[in-house]
Amino acid sequence: MANRLAHETSPYLLQHADNPVDWWPWSPAAFEEARRRDVPVLLSVGYSSCHWCHVMAGESFEDETTARYMNAHFVSVKVDREERPDVDAVYMEAVQAATGQGGWPMTVFLTADGEPFYFGTYFPPAPRHGMASFPQVLEGVSAAWKDRRGEVTEVAARIVGELAGRSLAYRGDGVPGEEELAQALLGLTREYDAVRGGFGGAPKFPPSMAVEFLLRHNARTGAEGALQMAADTCEAMARGGIYDQLGGGFARYSVDREWTVPHFEKMLYDNALLCRVYAHLWRATGSDLARRVALETADFMVRELRTAEGGFASALDADSDDGSGAHVEGAFYVWTPDQLREVLGESDAAFAARYFGVTEEGTFEEGASVLQLPLDGGVADAERVASVRRRLLAARDGRPKPGRDDKVVAAWNGLAIAALAETGAYFDRLDLVERATEAADLLVRVHLDDAARLARTSKDGRTGANAGVLEDYGDVAEGFLALAGVTGEGTWLEFAGFLLDIVLDRFVAEGGTLYDTANDAEQLIRRPQDPTDNATPSGWTAAAGALLSYAAHTGSEAHRTAAEGALGVVKALGPRAPRFIGWGLAVAEALLDGPREIAVVEKPGPAGSVAAGTGPERSALHRTALLGTAPGAVVAAGVAGSDEFPLLADRPLVGGEAAAYVCRRFVCAAPMTEVSALKGELGVFE
Repeated sequence: MANRLAHETSPYLLQHADNPVDWWPWSPAAFEEARRRDVPVLLSVGYSSCHWCHVMAGESFEDETTARYMNAHFVSVKVDREERPDVDAVYMEAVQAATGQGGWPMTVFLTADGEPFYFGTYFPPAPRHGMASFPQVLEGVSAAWKDRRGEVTEVAARIVGELAGRSLAYRGDGVPGEEELAQALLGLTREYDAVRGGFGGAPKFPPSMAVEFLLRHNARTGAEGALQMAADTCEAMARGGIYDQLGGGFARYSVDREWTVPHFEKMLYDNALLCRVYAHLWRATGSDLARRVALETADFMVRELRTAEGGFASALDADSDDGSGAHVEGAFYVWTPDQLREVLGESDAAFAARYFGVTEEGTFEEGASVLQLPLDGGVADAERVASVRRRLLAARDGRPKPGRDDKVVAAWNGLAIAALAETGAYFDRLDLVERATEAADLLVRVHLDDAARLARTSKDGRTGANAGVLEDYGDVAEGFLALAGVTGEGTWLEFAGFLLDIVLDRFVAEGGTLYDTANDAEQLIRRPQDPTDNATPSGWTAAAGALLSYAAHTGSEAHRTAAEGALGVVKALGPRAPRFIGWGLAVAEALLDGPREIAVVEKPGPAGSVAAGTGPERSALHRTALLGTAPGAVVAAGVAGSDEFPLLADRPLVGGEAAAYVCRRFVCAAPMTEVSALKGELGVFE
């Protein structure tokens, strides 16, 4: 018999709809029920592609005995952290403060007022490696609630008080300047792994936002070391097991320092950010590898994550059926020498094993290997490689596929729109620009209401119940601004403006401080506020970047002032923790460079067409403008006299010919009609 989660839209919650646990979704009614019954709330937070979430579900939440105890002594609430990042952030902060670590699944016990008093992550079904079992934890918490209530409420009140005192305020610090960005570069250099690429040790996460900062810093200052770190890190990841050598796309992270063995889940946000970074690396260097990886990652997103409504699904699971009915992490992706021989025959299997680093011992588990491109592989026959890859991919497609979380998250779709639009523009792939536009259309139709308020998620074209948070507004605005620059359609600039006006009205506090939730959102035990970039740009830095770009497009002083106020946190954190404020540092690079404003005006095309790219001259000038590496530069393209973009106002043709105007800090260069002149002005590699 299904529980209350059967009526939810989240694929993660629906995975638990048939549990014997009497789950509640996060709702006032759940807490009212806990108050009525005088029992604690057991809050369990996870997400659909989380390996250990599945493990704990199978061990405990599907166990009848455990479920009976939970139902008798708790009101159990299940939350999808991707639907409710605000709930996740508030309680994760409490878990980390209390235990020094965090992760998912997250298990927190609360009072009926939502105040946390006991914390954990994964609990095994029996005592293991010094960890208490989940039944022991349940019994201990229940006993404390009954017999030591005063102690429980005292602990809960103290924790809430400590959290309330953590509000951030970076007032009067000013914006980050040359000194802070130089210190951030030095900090990254100190943490750089010169042998394997990337930063820090295991587990090693793809540092897409730090790489974006390095590319922008190199473009602005010419610092060769920054470009080298970016290029070497990207090559190491592209050659490692974290990158899917057959189907394209990146796994979530590497469990080792060498990028060999990934945690196999594939997230939309990682692939969107990395697609854009590799496209930007190609833009800066002309690297063939960067071009290939950018396009393969874009194609992976379209092929594997695109939904029927034109949006992009959240993730692919790490686990899949290994052919025996058991769900095993990485089963879809790994290969043994015998499996290679079965598909390719002896000769090509031996070739593939050398080329992809497949060994008899295996690089993963049980003699299986993750495919890589070892640096010592030497020069290979390209046609043979293509044939081998094609046959292995076809064989792999016959394996049971990992599950897909089909919900569309606004923020992550914003990241995908920016990546696909720019990648499509750079490599003349109009189809990718069309996919970006379709995703943007979905966000407007389904996620955006009449007051320009965003819904966090949708599924199957149905709008989710949860309000968008700051990262949704910032990332979607970023995607719309990138799409406007690529397509020459000013409507996307207008939509970005609607979203950013909500940011100014609902998310910005005095002195430039930002909050992750709107001032009229559901009140939790504290209003979440985190400026650090983690797996994605924080809402704080995403909003700062979009505000700055919008101000460059429109000349809006209010938006620029808000962006500068938000960047005070980068001045404070950049020199101390550059790995965790990478997008903020990238935005700061744009601020120091201007950012530049590029207007491309063209003669009307056939029948007065005003669509971008209708005139051959503007096509070349427009493309050149997009290929400029100046940090955060904004591009507006349209026919002379058009009111499509503010930057096109008072920009006439030059001698009757298409022209590009480049301005920054209220100073403009002479208009250019020649592509070569514009390339020189913008430092275009091509």
